[in-house]
Amino acid sequence: MTPSEIGFAILYLGVFLLLGKIIRVKVKVLQNLFLPSSIIGGFIALLLGPQVLGKLMNLFVPDDHFLTSGIMTETIVNVWAELPGLMINVVFASLFLGAVIPKLEQIWKYGGPQLAFGWAIGWGQYVIGLLLVIFILTPFFDIPPIAGALIEVAFEGGHGTAAGMASTFEELGFAEAFDLAIGLATVGVLSGVIFGIILINWAVRRNHTKVIEDVEDFSDLRKRGVMEYQNREPAAQMTTRPESIEPLSFHLALVMIAILIGWLILQGLIALEAVTIANWTGSSFMEYIPLFPVAMLGGIILQVFFSKKDKYNLVDRRMINRIQGLALDILILAAIGTVSLDVIGEYLVPFLLLAITGIAWNLFGFIYLAPRIIPEYWFERGIGDFGQSMGVTATGLLLMRVVDPDNESPAFEAFGYKQLVYEPFLGGGFVTALSVPFIAQFGAVPGLILAAAMVAVGITSGLFYFGKEKHKKAA
Repeated sequence: MTPSEIGFAILYLGVFLLLGKIIRVKVKVLQNLFLPSSIIGGFIALLLGPQVLGKLMNLFVPDDHFLTSGIMTETIVNVWAELPGLMINVVFASLFLGAVIPKLEQIWKYGGPQLAFGWAIGWGQYVIGLLLVIFILTPFFDIPPIAGALIEVAFEGGHGTAAGMASTFEELGFAEAFDLAIGLATVGVLSGVIFGIILINWAVRRNHTKVIEDVEDFSDLRKRGVMEYQNREPAAQMTTRPESIEPLSFHLALVMIAILIGWLILQGLIALEAVTIANWTGSSFMEYIPLFPVAMLGGIILQVFFSKKDKYNLVDRRMINRIQGLALDILILAAIGTVSLDVIGEYLVPFLLLAITGIAWNLFGFIYLAPRIIPEYWFERGIGDFGQSMGVTATGLLLMRVVDPDNESPAFEAFGYKQLVYEPFLGGGFVTALSVPFIAQFGAVPGLILAAAMVAVGITSGLFYFGKEKHKKAA
């Protein structure tokens, strides 16, 4: 594989990103679903690649014909397959760079109820998955116990986390879990948006929303994904002078350094384990941990340094957001475009069981737990956590923007505070990264006991601590 071939494969990303955007602008159904262009482009790439168009062409042309790969050459597919695992490090290293870390009291007051709710939902996905593994997937389909982690990895973690765990799945002897996780992540995003819109319509009719009265008030431009002219604002600030260093280059360098710090920390942990636990027990654990959650820790360390030493306020959060958004678009498009349909077909019944039970748990949690745990604006705040539990943070933010377009409720503030505590653990954090090797080493039953205990912590604190505040205000 030459540098030119790698470069051409990256150029192809632009073609499908733009194609996805054009289709989003033109197709009404996709506008109403608010589907990101990266997901649309990824599906188009999948259809025009070797797994769909290539197999169809194979019926009419010889095996050595170039059309047997569709319009995606083998080199392009191979390059794209590696991109998600790289881009997820950029996404997670950027999570806290440029963000103001508030006082603990503020986090607890506004983010506490949603942390309890999200904690219960996130750990509950492990409970559901592990129950499936213990009683159905392993006995009847001979699927390894680590499949019990796939709902949380795919739904809460999304395409990025699923891609980041690919090497872990492979090292633990179940490489097919990557394709299943990518497929589940796609189902999660789609069902998150679809069920989210359905729930919003239901809530408006039942007077559960306090901000909006009609979900049909969105402009045509907004549905097409085009920013209204009067609402346009700078995408980022110029915090450095270009003749010194281009602002984008400066911020990209910070993200790279955060990833490097994470890599050094991970290598140190692996080396420490080798001379301690691994040396004493003969088993290792840290080598299965992917880089992305530790890259997030690298970003936090770098942000703490800049918060104390940067008197010029050089780190612009909006610029970091643009870098993070680009990495996420590339990640999603490449992951969907290279997912193995053969693997999903081979494991179709387990795949459907994981998807259906995961969706059912999230819907139950939102409808039953959210109004009992979150003291005020329960729907506006809870819908964000529901969206995240189905299809990562971006889906949650999208649904919150639908029910609170002008930020009139405390939903965005509370969600942001909750993320500061939640993200380092679930949804792609350390718990997500550690869960797969933990289940592989200790088994599904210990994993189930731990997950059930964590669900109990979330539900108990939510109902009997934060829920009491709700009843006090009602009285």
